Amino acid sequence: MRRFTQLFLEVDRTTRTSEKTAALRRYFEEAPPEDAAWALAVLTGQKLIRRVSYKRLRAWAGEATGYGDWLLGECHSSVGDLSETLSLILPPAKAPRPDEPLRRVVEERILPLAQMTEAEQRTALLGAWDAFDGTERFLFHKLISGNFRFGAARKVVVNALAAAAGVDPAVMQHRLSGRYTPSVAAFGALLSADDGDNDDPARPYPFYLAHQLDDPPTVHAMGQPSDWRAEWKWDGIRAQLIRRSGQTLLWSRGDELITDAFPELRAAGDLLSDGTVLDGEVLAWDEDQPLPFGSLQKRLNRKRVEMMLFVDVPVVFMAYDALEADGQDLRQTDTDARRAVLERLLPGDAALRLSPLIAFESWDELAVLRAESRDRGVEGVMLKRAEASYGTGRTDRGSWWKWKVDPYTVDCVMVYAQRGTGRRSTLYTDYTFAVWDGDERGQGELVPVTKAYSGLTDEEFAKVDRFIRGHSTGKKGSFREVKPELVFEIAFEGINASDRHKSGVALRFPRMHRWRTEKKPTEADTLGSLKRLLDARPS
Repeated sequence: MRRFTQLFLEVDRTTRTSEKTAALRRYFEEAPPEDAAWALAVLTGQKLIRRVSYKRLRAWAGEATGYGDWLLGECHSSVGDLSETLSLILPPAKAPRPDEPLRRVVEERILPLAQMTEAEQRTALLGAWDAFDGTERFLFHKLISGNFRFGAARKVVVNALAAAAGVDPAVMQHRLSGRYTPSVAAFGALLSADDGDNDDPARPYPFYLAHQLDDPPTVHAMGQPSDWRAEWKWDGIRAQLIRRSGQTLLWSRGDELITDAFPELRAAGDLLSDGTVLDGEVLAWDEDQPLPFGSLQKRLNRKRVEMMLFVDVPVVFMAYDALEADGQDLRQTDTDARRAVLERLLPGDAALRLSPLIAFESWDELAVLRAESRDRGVEGVMLKRAEASYGTGRTDRGSWWKWKVDPYTVDCVMVYAQRGTGRRSTLYTDYTFAVWDGDERGQGELVPVTKAYSGLTDEEFAKVDRFIRGHSTGKKGSFREVKPELVFEIAFEGINASDRHKSGVALRFPRMHRWRTEKKPTEADTLGSLKRLLDARPS
C-alpha cells in the first residue's frame, strides 16, 4: 500500500506527462505482480463499486473524532471531498503497523465489505483506520467509495505499461481491450515482450477515434473531395461485433460486453463467417430511419430483455468498417480496401446493415447534405481519408474527422451549485440550471432542467465561485441554493422526454457554451420552448 501511495503522490505532484509516465513505469517494473495487477485495474478505470455508504462513514467518523454531525458537515463542506475530509480529521493510528500489500488491502479489506452487516463493516473500518494514516487513508476511502480518480489519463498508464513491457503502445492498448481480471497471470501476460496479441477470441480491437472538425472543409485545408469518403455520423452506441471460435460478442467502446442486451444482434452475428470483426453503431431503428437515442437506452442496463422491447425498440447494427476477415487483421489496409471486404461480408440480414456512403462532388455540396442531418436523425457526417489505415484511439490526426451539426442551445439561470472534484474540490464548479415554467419568459417559477460542469475557463469558474459564496440563499445537502441572477447558454446534443425529472425533459451532453453576462434572468428560455423542440424531433 505504501508503494502505491508513493506512486499516487509522485503523479499528483507533477503536471509533466513524461514524469507521470516515468513514475508509472517504475511502479510496474518494481511492484510485486500481485499488487501491480490490482493497481493497473484501478488506474485504468475499473471501479470497485461503493462498499460503504457515506452516511455510515460519517457516523463512524463522528464516533472516532467526537465531532457532531453539524461539525462533520461543515468540515466536509469546507474541504469538498469526503475521503480527504476523513483523512484529515481522523485521529492518528494508535501504533505503527507493517506495510500491507495492495492486493491484501483490496481482497481482504475492501471487497468483503459488500457482504458484511453494518456492525461488521464498522469493525472493519475502525480496523482500517488504525492500520493506515494520512494519504493511505485517503486512497483507502477513495477505493471503497467507487470514486477513485488518478492524476494521469488512461492513455498515460497504457503507455507506461507498454514501456515496461517493451512493446508498442498500440499492442498494449489491444491487450487491455475487453476483459481484464486482476491476477498475477493476467498481469504477466500483459508484460510479455511478444509483439503479437494473445489468442483470446473475445478481445476487441482498440477503437479508432475521429477528431472534431470545427471549420467547414475546403480544398486548401483538406485537399480534393475525391480523396475522402463520407458517411453519416450515427447517434447510437459505438461497438464491435465479433464472430470468433463459434461465438458472437458485442463490445461497446467503453469496454463493456453488451451482447445480452441485444440478442437479435447476436443471432445476426451468428450468420457471419468465423474470424470476423466489424466496427459500427448499435441503433434503435424504425423501418428506414434511426430512432432517438433515448429509445435505445431502454435496452441498456437490463438483466432481462423483455420480448415486447423487440417490437417497441427494434435495433440494427450499422456496420461501417471491417477490422478482421477470415481471421486476418485488416487494420493496416486502406479505407477503400476495408470497405470492399465489408460489402462482401454482410449477409443481407435486416439486423446487420451497411452504412451508406454519401456521394458528393464538392465540399459545398457536402455542406448542404450535412445541413439535413437532424432531419435524417443523425449527428452530422464522418470524413475518412481513402488511403487511411485503421488506427488506435485518437492519435492519427487528419485521417478521420467528425463534422457534427451545431448543437442546440438554451439560455438558463443557475439555481444550485456544488463543489467540484479533484483540483476543483475547493471551488463551486458543478451547477444546476433552470428555465421558466410555461411559455412566458420571466413569468411563473424557475424549473431545473439540467446540470453542467464544463465549458468555462479557470478564470470564469473563479468568478462564478466568488458570486456563489456571496449570493448563497441556503443549503440542501452538498448543494448551495444560489440567488437566480446568472444566465448561461447551455449547449446540448439532444432532448428526450423523462419521467425522472420534474421538468419532464432531459438534455443530452449538456455543457456551458458561454456565460451570458449581458442577459437578465427574465430573458432566460422557457420550458415550453424546450417541449416544442422535443415535439419537433424527427419521429
